[in-house]
Amino acid sequence: MNTKLYVGNLSFDTTENDLQDLFATFGPVTEVNLITDRSTGRSRGFAFVTMATPEGAKAAIEGMAGKSMNGRNITVNEARPREERGDSFGGRPRGPRRQYSRY
Repeated sequence: MNTKLYVGNLSFDTTENDLQDLFATFGPVTEVNLITDRSTGRSRGFAFVTMATPEGAKAAIEGMAGKSMNGRNITVNEARPREERGDSFGGRPRGPRRQYSRY
């Protein structure tokens, strides 16, 4: 069973290949997803790494505790499910507003 890990406090220079290589030492890595800014394409400083086994995920969490990568102490935890976000427009339906003519 795959286990997704949250990896935080990453250097903006960190690449998906860096994370793949680092976490592969703890077990097989299924996927690496480095989160980037949409407009600039620059890393946002965190990623999700999916480990193939729960044992590999546990070893990665314990093995990376307090470790430094590219000059920053990174954080590794089991990822939590994404919370549902409410409507950002206060309940109004999204989309263009209709303009009604008086005539």
